[in-house]
Amino acid sequence: MDPQLLSIIVCPACHGELSAAVVDGAEELVCQGCGNAYPIRDDIPVLLVDEARKPA
Repeated sequence: MDPQLLSIIVCPACHGELSAAVVDGAEELVCQGCGNAYPIRDDIPVLLVDEARKPA
């Protein structure tokens, strides 16, 4: 994930900061505020709340 892009995008649900993480071999962007995890497909973050993995 491009660090410059990561510095300007925010969580669409709560506008919290996102950080890159690898979970089960898949790269995701995890919100530091609400905990939603957004998938990255073909180096493109999918920032749709409906596509997010919700925190447990």
